[in-house]
Amino acid sequence: MNTKTKLMKSNFKFLALIAFFGILLNSCSSDDDASSPSLNAPEITNFEYGEGSVHSTDQVAFKGSDIHLEAELNAEAVVSSITLSIHAHDLPLADGEVEWDFFQEYSGSNYQVINPTFHEHVDVPTNIPSGEYHIELTVIDELGNSTEIEGHLEILDSIILSGFSVDAAVAKGSDFHAEFMINALNGIHNITVDIHAHGLPVGAGEVEWDSEIIFSEGYHGLTDVEFHEHIDVPATAPAGEYHITFTVEDENGNTKSYETHIDVTAS
Repeated sequence: MNTKTKLMKSNFKFLALIAFFGILLNSCSSDDDASSPSLNAPEITNFEYGEGSVHSTDQVAFKGSDIHLEAELNAEAVVSSITLSIHAHDLPLADGEVEWDFFQEYSGSNYQVINPTFHEHVDVPTNIPSGEYHIELTVIDELGNSTEIEGHLEILDSIILSGFSVDAAVAKGSDFHAEFMINALNGIHNITVDIHAHGLPVGAGEVEWDSEIIFSEGYHGLTDVEFHEHIDVPATAPAGEYHITFTVEDENGNTKSYETHIDVTAS
């Protein structure tokens, strides 16, 4: 056999070996793929949230209280982290209020497992605007797969005043009528009515009228009640416009006020 023929046979054997190992490696890779299929992203089910004190699912919470949140997480791979975001869009701010943009990552050992149940309570600040908030829950597993679910939450004042009816004018020496509805999540502590004027001239026999009246009997501890009172106006009060502020304080020290005016007439 000549040298050229030997060289050709040698090259052929070398190429055959390369092809054999290539097929073998591809077969092993295929076997690995078949035995280790990719895992699905986590699934979030039964996501519920609402007033925390009663584990409500009505998607409403109150300032100064807390929010109950719960969800079932179906995860084929171990959960790496859970993040919760609560924020609003362009809610008007009243005096003393600030924007609330809540973000929290939960990565404790009770969550870094397969198929955990998410259950948390989040405190709602007292100094944020009431209104509609956007809520997002995101779950990420250890493979980097992620799933997100979202919804909306209505945040209300812990004290809600409505249905005001206050006399617009009253003769001095008489009384005026005032009524409104009170819904106080934490129970009513008391109701204060502040009445005063600014710069009214005080005539002969008259006395400046600046009054603060506190009502508690019949209201203290109640959560849902109608304020209905008749308030006396001294016969000695100067005639003119008076400013009235109704302030409801609950058992947690939260307050809600309503302001109006009344004209006191000579007769």
